[in-house]
Amino acid sequence: MSVSTQPICIVVAAMGGEGGGVLTDWIVEAANASGLAVQSTSVPGVAQRTGATTYYIEIFPTPLSDLNGAQPILALAPSAGEVDLIVATELMEAARSVTRGWSSATRTHLIASTHRVHAVAEKMEMGDGRYDEAKLRRAVEAGTSQRLLFDMEQAARSAGCIVNAVLLGALAGSGKLPIAPETFEEQIKAGGKAVESNLRGFRLGLAAAGGEVPVEAAPSHKRPHAEVSGAESLRTRLAHLPEIAAEGVKRLVAYQDVRYAGLYLDRLDRLAAISADAVLLARVAKYLAVRMSFEDVISVARLKTDPARLERIRAEIGAAPGQPVVVKDFLKPGIEEICSLLPGFLARPILALAHAKGWTESVYFGREVASSGVLGFAAMRLMALLRPWRRHCHRFAQEQDEIEAWLAAVGAAARLSPALALEVAECARLIKGYGETWRRGSGNFRRIRDTVITPAIDGGWPVPFALDALANARAAALADPEGKGLDRTLAAIAGALRR
Repeated sequence: MSVSTQPICIVVAAMGGEGGGVLTDWIVEAANASGLAVQSTSVPGVAQRTGATTYYIEIFPTPLSDLNGAQPILALAPSAGEVDLIVATELMEAARSVTRGWSSATRTHLIASTHRVHAVAEKMEMGDGRYDEAKLRRAVEAGTSQRLLFDMEQAARSAGCIVNAVLLGALAGSGKLPIAPETFEEQIKAGGKAVESNLRGFRLGLAAAGGEVPVEAAPSHKRPHAEVSGAESLRTRLAHLPEIAAEGVKRLVAYQDVRYAGLYLDRLDRLAAISADAVLLARVAKYLAVRMSFEDVISVARLKTDPARLERIRAEIGAAPGQPVVVKDFLKPGIEEICSLLPGFLARPILALAHAKGWTESVYFGREVASSGVLGFAAMRLMALLRPWRRHCHRFAQEQDEIEAWLAAVGAAARLSPALALEVAECARLIKGYGETWRRGSGNFRRIRDTVITPAIDGGWPVPFALDALANARAAALADPEGKGLDRTLAAIAGALRR
């Protein structure tokens, strides 16, 4: 028998809480059971669902019994371009491992799930901070020789396990390891935890590697809003509007009521009378629906008491039918959030005093609510039932005034140039969330409106200059919510105007 002189090098890339350590243990124990020399090391992440965890395994493919007492020397860390297998629980983790230089376009086989678990950095962006999945796919395709990619998270949900069992099955079926699939199954059984569901997931991954189940190419993570009672009454008004407006109607009926969704269509109709540009109308339809469904205490309570939420949580953690699940929500409302529920004549003096004293940024009322319990759920539900009262709240009136001002600016810009109107519409990305996030975003938007949008429209700036100035100001505000980058950009725009 010929003896290999090179180990098989494997990188396992996962997020905290996705079972990367258990997957590594299964691989190591299966190699030991097959009489192979194996070694593993790990670099753990910071915390569950946030920190990236990387595990490195080397397996010498010739059984120890055929080495005449020799002991292979195995490395503790991967070398650039010398990894044979990358196993990743998520698409970003796959791309991260490939772009770190471990893989080779002529050597490395990639096994990865195509679903996304968005990183904290993506969620922190003021705008849409999600990485372009097409770019991630191009990166993994350019850096690997062979790939097995499919939505393993979906397969795991159908099996009632987590994604690591599906990955193990896909690895076992790849033919890249001198280990029989039955040996991997024995390690799952020996672990003694969630054996039946893990075996189901393992067999789904094994079948996918053998081509017995479809391997999707590019899943869509966008899902339409569920049908909402009352939305159908507005369907006849959608014929001349972009397709996305139908989703906006459903969103706003669920958020407030049919009359509010009707106001959404009225606003779109006003813009359509000014400009027939399809791209502009679609973009405004999207951002207007988001702005009109602004986050407040009532909307948060509605989302947290949605029955589908507990079902989703149970599915994500793999809770068995009838198994108790406790959900605790940590809430930290400030003075602004509380005043947002008051009528304007009460909220304005309180907020004025709070701003003068500096309380808006320092006074919060933190509490822990067990929303899966009777009392916690009842408190949340009572808050959600305040939806009809929203129309009388200070925040509601404030948001409607801001929305009307934004739409007026879009309309005025559209009379000059559809491209300029699109840039004005894009500025809605600055405004999101509540509390400090909303305050900073709204403040940056108002600064751009007062120093760039209004002068560009009223002062007759050359359209090319206005387009460039507005795009740069918006990019600066999105990149730096604190506003320092925006300060520099606005100063540069002012300097260019003086010249």
